[in-house]
Amino acid sequence: MILEMKVPSPGESIKEVEIATWLVKDGDYVEKDQAIAEVDSDKATLELPAEASGTITLKAEEGDAVAVGAVVCLIDTSAAKPAGGDAPVAPAAEEPKTEAPKAEAPKAEAPKAEAKAEAPKAAPAAATSYASGTPSPAARKILDEKNIATTTVSGTGKDGRITKEDALNAVPSMGTPTGGSRGSERTKLSMLRRKVAERLVAAKNETAMLTTFNEVNMTPINQIRNEYKDAFKAKHGGLGLGFMSFFTKAVTRALQLYPDVNSMMDGDYKIAYDFADISIAVSGPKGLMVPVVRNAELLTFRGIEAEIKRLALRARDGQITVDDMTGGTFTITNGGVFGSMLSTPIINPPQSGILGMHNIIERPIAVNGKVEIHPMMYVALSYDHRIIDGRESVGFLVAVKEALENPVELLMNGDAKRALEL
Repeated sequence: MILEMKVPSPGESIKEVEIATWLVKDGDYVEKDQAIAEVDSDKATLELPAEASGTITLKAEEGDAVAVGAVVCLIDTSAAKPAGGDAPVAPAAEEPKTEAPKAEAPKAEAPKAEAKAEAPKAAPAAATSYASGTPSPAARKILDEKNIATTTVSGTGKDGRITKEDALNAVPSMGTPTGGSRGSERTKLSMLRRKVAERLVAAKNETAMLTTFNEVNMTPINQIRNEYKDAFKAKHGGLGLGFMSFFTKAVTRALQLYPDVNSMMDGDYKIAYDFADISIAVSGPKGLMVPVVRNAELLTFRGIEAEIKRLALRARDGQITVDDMTGGTFTITNGGVFGSMLSTPIINPPQSGILGMHNIIERPIAVNGKVEIHPMMYVALSYDHRIIDGRESVGFLVAVKEALENPVELLMNGDAKRALEL
């Protein structure tokens, strides 16, 4: 029986996918539920499992765009599974064949010896005639030291031969240097990468994007992490206490104070949300992905750290789904992990705001009239000015700063141990 395997729908809005990688070859025997291909949609990379066991015939090439519901391969379910011992026998049988040429190698050396012996006979002819542009031994040595190609030097000797004097007078070209690699490679972008590019351009062209900046003294958060991170890790099964839970809590608090930042435009209407689904930008093997932490305003520090870790691992392993990245009312991106000091993050449409975190650097600041060294971080809020005014945007970022610089009182209700569930 021949089974036609069709492309399943990754989501309601997705009409086609792209064959990113075939994990099997044409004619291979596959087992039911074995991953046979990776397919890219405009939102995620998904694995395509075999629907039955049998011999597979591929009907699409890598890089092909295939409509949802189209046939991508055939599986002959009546084919018998190859014997388990067949695979290792082939290499053993081929070994004597590869050794045969080695045994004959000495015979092949005779012509080489004859060629070497005949070489001197051709030498006298070469000594009496030189092609135009051929350097003398002394000229070649000088040109090599100057790193000058012989093709750029005009010879004044007999038959145009380059003399020692020609080489001494030669001046290195001031144009493009020669000798380096000049290769290039043209590769098609994945469907996911093309969609990301399209959305980023749309965000720049279709929104009135503006960015406001502030800085945060990270000393209070560092003190809490240094004091409780070991106990937190031991209590919660190896879960780390990172910066993202503090920033997520600070953002959800600020969104409640400034709800316009937690809204988006829909034509002539504004859609406001009474919940905070926070998109967290993470780097995966296929590029930037933005999975969503649902109802982050209801989660504890442990809950946020656990959910971010779960989503990050799924993105890293290529297991992220469309549902994991659908929705989101506000985005947090952390360029600081790559060393970024300051940036203007681009809005993740149709959202109206995105918070950019950056690296932490010790800098001198004024504290109560005295200069002190503290770990400081620049933060940036990019927002859609069509729906968010300056008062709301600046107020939101100041609220985030205040919460991060006074986390025990504003994010932990005055009790850090209880907030961390220790």
